[in-house]
Amino acid sequence: MKKIVSILPLIFLFQVLLGQVGGNINYQKQATFPANNYGVRLSSSSNIIVSVKGLSNVVADAYIAIFNVSQAGETTDEVNKLLDQRINLIIKRVEELGDLSYFVDMISFVPIYEYEIEKKLFSKDNYTEVPIGFELKKNLHIKYSNPDYLNQLISICASSEIYDLVKVDYVSLSLEDKKKELIAKAKIVLDEKLKYYQEVLNTDITSYERDLADGFKLMYPSEMYKSYKAFSSNSIIQSKSSRVTQANKSTTQYYQPIVNKDFDFVVNPIVVEPVIQIVYELKLRIKRENNKSTSKEYILITPTGELKTIKLGE
Repeated sequence: MKKIVSILPLIFLFQVLLGQVGGNINYQKQATFPANNYGVRLSSSSNIIVSVKGLSNVVADAYIAIFNVSQAGETTDEVNKLLDQRINLIIKRVEELGDLSYFVDMISFVPIYEYEIEKKLFSKDNYTEVPIGFELKKNLHIKYSNPDYLNQLISICASSEIYDLVKVDYVSLSLEDKKKELIAKAKIVLDEKLKYYQEVLNTDITSYERDLADGFKLMYPSEMYKSYKAFSSNSIIQSKSSRVTQANKSTTQYYQPIVNKDFDFVVNPIVVEPVIQIVYELKLRIKRENNKSTSKEYILITPTGELKTIKLGE
């Protein structure tokens, strides 16, 4: 009996661990589980459609982080001076890191207004907009190759009271080479499929008329982020006079790349960091020969009584 009791906690712990494998992403309402049947259908025409799909996960060679810098002041000189001081301090520390480059992009320079109240006897208050200063906004673009630099850049910008990281762009210098690699691999898979169809159909399809179409689609990490809220709340029975104050729920964002399924092949399938994804699809339509003869035979009787066979439609 003691052995059985000692095993039960382990079984319970094992079940708990299995339950955690799914993660909090399962709180999403849109999470679905596809059916196991495949929608394979025979074409209503005599054509053969051969499709090849490939996916390549490309690790970036460089990154461009964009930080927004905003400064307000009473005069144009004051605004420009304060903003330049903050940006120059960042640039100086960025140059100390070494292999980085930067660019300052002008965004906007606008006056700031506020309302003044004009009080009058025997009438309502009047509100008038008056200028009180100026607001200047610039974007600081910083290019770096080592992804570990981003943490340092965030810390450097925060020291100058810059907390708005607009986005991070991913750059690859080998996209054309990756596309050529996808084309070469797709051709190999296509040849294998054509050989298979010839064996199954027991016919030579190399002489059939063919139409081909192909294309690429690129997905960058900034396009592939999703979000969800994970929380558990109790239901309550409230009276008409009661009021419930909802707590703010934290929103989680995560990187969701294209899943490595429904592809004939995947280049660099195992990735940890966000990557640039290239999808290549090739479609080949083979027009099968129609064995049914469309010609018709007619027998013509000549004025001399002879019978002649005439074929039409050949």
